[in-house]
Amino acid sequence: MDREVDDNRSVCTACGASIDEGAPHARRAEGCVCEACALGSFKHTPTWEKVDAAYVALAESLTAALDAREHETGLHSKRVACHTMVLAKRFSTDVATLRQVYWGALLHDIGKIGIPDAILLKHGLLTSDEWNVMRQHADIGHCILAKAPHLAQAAEIVLCHEERFDGSGYPRGLAGDEISLWARLFAVIDTLDAVTSDRPYRKGLSFENAKAEISRMSGSQFDPIAVEAFLAEEPTLREMVALKCLTPEPFELESPWP
Repeated sequence: MDREVDDNRSVCTACGASIDEGAPHARRAEGCVCEACALGSFKHTPTWEKVDAAYVALAESLTAALDAREHETGLHSKRVACHTMVLAKRFSTDVATLRQVYWGALLHDIGKIGIPDAILLKHGLLTSDEWNVMRQHADIGHCILAKAPHLAQAAEIVLCHEERFDGSGYPRGLAGDEISLWARLFAVIDTLDAVTSDRPYRKGLSFENAKAEISRMSGSQFDPIAVEAFLAEEPTLREMVALKCLTPEPFELESPWP
């Protein structure tokens, strides 16, 4: 039985934070667990030195604020960072590298801090000029992180996270192996989260919808190696996605992913 507070919201049994009714969360035998604690329970984040813990917490708080500004769902940035780690660990066991991957995935949209609200939060289609401004966020994010020498790999992930395997992405139009492996893995995870999250024009779709879309775009938007890793880790990723998507009803695809 969930513990309740005066305003009828559930309380996370792990951290005590209140959870709004209908918010992404995990239902477990012992009660209600908030999304942040549920993500942490999977232990897919890299190990951090004690001195780094405060910086990681600060970065996660900053990205949560940016997600809120963009009206993203739940803990989007932390979620995709944790999910990306599932794939990254198939390709490296180096702790320093995995830390860079986590930072890059967590801070992938940090550059949107430089995009005007009128464009970032616009309802409806962007004009050509507005898209040109929006596309600057990858370069802006790279510039922010590149000033920290110890985040060089993370900065490259931020710069490449909108590139596509077939070369049709931005900002540099890179293709194939020209794109950082970690950015290629992240691209699959970002789409997984986009498909299974609520959008103004539809409710979040099922994992099966996301799997079908990712498989369909293998070789064009996505690196087949990254898709293969995604399919190999399907059981773990399916469980992690379920933490935020109670039990989504099946919907037909109605719109291209943002």
